[in-house]
Amino acid sequence: MASNQLTIVICSLLLLPLAFLSTAAHDETTPTKPVEKKVDVVVEGMVYCQSCKYSGSWSLTEAEPIPSAKVSVICKNFKKQVTYYKAYETNAYGYFYAQLDDFKMSNNILDHPLHGCHVKLISSSLANCSLLSNVNYGLYGAPLRFENKVLRGSHYEAVIYAAGPLAFRPAQCTPETHV
Repeated sequence: MASNQLTIVICSLLLLPLAFLSTAAHDETTPTKPVEKKVDVVVEGMVYCQSCKYSGSWSLTEAEPIPSAKVSVICKNFKKQVTYYKAYETNAYGYFYAQLDDFKMSNNILDHPLHGCHVKLISSSLANCSLLSNVNYGLYGAPLRFENKVLRGSHYEAVIYAAGPLAFRPAQCTPETHV
């Protein structure tokens, strides 16, 4: 009985390398396709109604978020040609999350979102607070900044850039009286 068990062990040891060769040969004939990681560029920010008390300044003290306000994200290449434009709307809390679908860079340094993209105010949903202000350059294009915010998944990554808070201002501000 011991000799039969020894024969089985020896045969198993001799056949084991053949099993590995068979597996390796199979792996070479069916190449695996590398999984591509999708990388999105996102711009986020807030839109407020500036308090009359601070109108004319960049202060957002006592400012209120504006729901359904519209902003635009504009990106230009190093030749100053517009390569991306889209309008986005804020949520109920005045926050916008602008996923730049189909954003492309022809030059990784010169066309980078930090250099070529800006956020501008378009419109306010509040009739009593709809005048454009230049808080954080909302009139001419708020520059983006990177705050180390990245969302990662197994096959997905979103690099998030922030625009400074933007603000509309009220049209009718009653002057303060000092008695």
